[in-house]
Amino acid sequence: MNIVLCGMMGVGKSTIGIKIAELTGRRWVDTDGIITTRYGRISDIFEYYGEAHFRDLETEVVKELAKEDGLVISTGGGLVLKWENSELLKQNGKLFFLRASLGTLLERVLADETRPLLRGAENTEERLKTLLMERTPVYEHNADYVIETDGKSVEETAAKILALAAGGLS
Repeated sequence: MNIVLCGMMGVGKSTIGIKIAELTGRRWVDTDGIITTRYGRISDIFEYYGEAHFRDLETEVVKELAKEDGLVISTGGGLVLKWENSELLKQNGKLFFLRASLGTLLERVLADETRPLLRGAENTEERLKTLLMERTPVYEHNADYVIETDGKSVEETAAKILALAAGGLS
């Protein structure tokens, strides 16, 4: 069984995923990292091929990862918005939605100009707020567990996930 982390950009999926892998000895994988290694920078994929092509690449990666066991998977922010991806990941994993407030997310992503969905936005806060409002219901619906991250350390969040996962993962 895999531990799958989903949520908005900037919530800490990669950092928390790495911590969980360190604590458990599981292998950590990042779907965006796999795509970047295989196909190049995500911002370039968006620019030259479009978001739909990028989402297809995500599904290709998910199909591979869903066949593996014992992974900690950090997903891209939009990956679980595609129903097929969520269903594939849930076949052999538990989905944890990492939730953070708009203020926390904004603080973390403002300095990062590599985010294609924020690039060129006239108002980054409004764009992020819109994405948060659109995506949160989907994250909540798909998740097996919702984990609040505001005011929590990486260690606290990882421990909470592991405590919840203990009953259903081997």
